[in-house]
Amino acid sequence: MSGLPRSSHALVTGGGRGIGRAIAAALTGAGATVTVLGRNAATLEEAVSAGAAHFAAVADVSDEVALRAAITKAAERQPIDILIANAGSAESAPFAKSDAALFARMMDVNFMGVVHAVRAVLPGMKDRPYGRVVAIASTAGLKGYAYVSAYTAAKHAVVGLVRSLALEMASTNITVNAVCPGFTDTDLVADSIETIVKKTGRSREQAITDLARHNPQGRLVTPQEVADAVLWLCGDGAGAITGQAIAVAGGEI
Repeated sequence: MSGLPRSSHALVTGGGRGIGRAIAAALTGAGATVTVLGRNAATLEEAVSAGAAHFAAVADVSDEVALRAAITKAAERQPIDILIANAGSAESAPFAKSDAALFARMMDVNFMGVVHAVRAVLPGMKDRPYGRVVAIASTAGLKGYAYVSAYTAAKHAVVGLVRSLALEMASTNITVNAVCPGFTDTDLVADSIETIVKKTGRSREQAITDLARHNPQGRLVTPQEVADAVLWLCGDGAGAITGQAIAVAGGEI
């Protein structure tokens, strides 16, 4: 695997835990300066203290003004070469009970959060000799799942954005891709497991098995496996890879 250009600065949204933290740690280990951004200052600072990142920035990705201010401050420290738009949330409900507010919440965080972050970094990134944008979407951006129509719609929107933006950036130094994990062993999936347990009366083990059955390998993906895919896309050797939505899902897609 080709490494990262020297002195790269990576910004990882939702970087305090789960997939985001694993990505931040992988980029740090590869030699990048890493800023993790999220809503929980304590979680972010813990990631910095543990060596997974160098700096923390607090903002809600659905708040364009606050996000832009946080990214501007991070870029003043060092121009941003890599954006990992990872922040997201998931809510489940039958479509009949998925009201406009639910759809708005899912779009605001999972889609517009990506839009806001990209808009904030792109002007400066165009002036750099190297640029990488990686959105963490989901297999829900490549197929349908029952009872998460709003989340699935938002992730499909992310994949569409990536494909279109990649074409606009093709004549520049910037590549734009999506990584689409299947069910991954994170706090977010743990919350889904607890919801299944409460709503169905199944045991936690049964709930995990129910989610893992989507993966032909019969297991949950690990955050490190997602991070490894992201690290490859950010490296020198992936310069011809753009506009892709890469599934990390054990053959589900």
